[in-house]
Amino acid sequence: MHGLPTLGGVGKFLLVVVVFAAVVYTVFWLLERRRRGGGGGGRGGGGGRRTSPPGPAPRGVAPDDDEDFLRGLRNRHRDRRPDDQ
Repeated sequence: MHGLPTLGGVGKFLLVVVVFAAVVYTVFWLLERRRRGGGGGGRGGGGGRRTSPPGPAPRGVAPDDDEDFLRGLRNRHRDRRPDDQ
């Protein structure tokens, strides 16, 4: 007179693991979505702020191309050099 078949010990354990994993995944998905400021996309679409894709990262200036750095090196070198005069 059972409506559902019995799962047994291993089946119940696997069911608990799957449900727990689904809950943890959902919680982290919601936290990530909130951290990013909402967002459309995904199933059902809609809602949230639309942001443009990130542009290229600003390029750093190498020390040998940085005028301020080179000027500072020249000044330090000039200040260290004893006067020959």
